[in-house]
Amino acid sequence: MKSCSCMIAAEQKARTTYDNILRLVDDPDVRDPIKFLREREIVHFQRFGEAMRIVTDKLDSKNVYAFNPEFDRMKMSN
Repeated sequence: MKSCSCMIAAEQKARTTYDNILRLVDDPDVRDPIKFLREREIVHFQRFGEAMRIVTDKLDSKNVYAFNPEFDRMKMSN
């Protein structure tokens, strides 16, 4: 699950970068593609979040649990 949260963080970082660029630029030829990229990052963020919820629900329904401290401890002691 760590890789998913890293991807979400990357999407948020990209969105912040696009927001900062949009604050500085007036030219519509620059703003329009940046707006498109920003919207794409928002959609990616939403889709990653949905995917994480689906995986977590499926794991929990099978009694595996997405985050199981006991499992992590067993793995570390080996």
